[in-house]
Amino acid sequence: MLKKFLEDKPLFYNEIDYTRMPRVYEKIKSHLCTSKTIHIIGTNGKGTTGRFLATALHSLGWKTGHYTSPHILEFNERIWLSGNNVSNEQLDEAHQKLLSLLSLEDVNSLSYFEYTTFLAMMLFIGCDFVVLEAGLGGEHDATAVFSNELTLVTPIDIDHEAFLGNTIKEIATTKLNAIQKNAILASQKFEEVQKIAAEICLKKIASLHSMDELLDENDTANIQKISQTLKLAPYLQDNLKLSVSALKFLGMHYNETHLKNAKLFGRLSKIDENVFIDVGHNPLAAASLLNALEGEKYILIYNSYKDKNYQEILRILKPIIRHVEIIDVTDNRIESKQTLQKVLTDLEIKYKDYKERDPRFLYLVFGSFSVVEAFLREYYE
Repeated sequence: MLKKFLEDKPLFYNEIDYTRMPRVYEKIKSHLCTSKTIHIIGTNGKGTTGRFLATALHSLGWKTGHYTSPHILEFNERIWLSGNNVSNEQLDEAHQKLLSLLSLEDVNSLSYFEYTTFLAMMLFIGCDFVVLEAGLGGEHDATAVFSNELTLVTPIDIDHEAFLGNTIKEIATTKLNAIQKNAILASQKFEEVQKIAAEICLKKIASLHSMDELLDENDTANIQKISQTLKLAPYLQDNLKLSVSALKFLGMHYNETHLKNAKLFGRLSKIDENVFIDVGHNPLAAASLLNALEGEKYILIYNSYKDKNYQEILRILKPIIRHVEIIDVTDNRIESKQTLQKVLTDLEIKYKDYKERDPRFLYLVFGSFSVVEAFLREYYE
């Protein structure tokens, strides 16, 4: 029912009507979730930060929802409710309720992401806390229409230039304009992000905190214990720190047991003795992986969307690449194989088509959610 409905909605648009989501929200907001909301914006790390925080809140006894995107294999991965992805039955029931609230014009006009954001907020009715991850940008994102108690800002870098701008100033301003009342900044690559956040918070009379100022020695010890238990890569430890700083801001008394089941699949996940997968897709993610995996050589199973800076991504990863194996991905946004091969040749990285794995070597599957999905569907056959 819902699956067929969503299949008929385009996933991507060349232009976005930024007035549509707020307009429809005003019509139906009295029927949606009114929980305390934590909004997560930034370029990388939103999904894991959100899952760390949502898991801790749930473990502390609060009914908690987490909305993340995109999904890898099943749509249900996007909506997590008190410990589990929602069921197809829950999704279909919420879908029918939402259809009864919306006019036919609004149903047809809402984008895939806008509709599913409303769907999540139907499912989160009755929650104590909701963790909402922005999909694209911040200020004009579908998730930004909901009032929130706190905005978490993960590292901001260049990405989605066609929609957000070509400079850090443009991208950070668009994202940080989503801040409403209070914000916590993770460690940032660009000092300009901190400056822009301070200016926006001053203008909005919102409080601004750095992640580190909210953490003490006990938190540092807890973060180390949790990181060891979950075997977190360095960049995932930074996401954990941001989620713990949010707990401290909210006045939550936690310990390491509250985050013992907090990992989000697809973020440097080891699925076999010699296979790691990661859904990252930009230079910042590539740099994080280089830092986490240096010292070994990996066969990189890879492909890329046309609008990604794959030349820079491959240049960053080159020190740990044994060779690249290009995996076929069915999506008209994927770069042509010939163009990708030319870039690999220019970078002096050997390549071939992906066919099967060799147990003698380590593999890293990376490039986007679609690359990981294509690999996993073949892997689980």
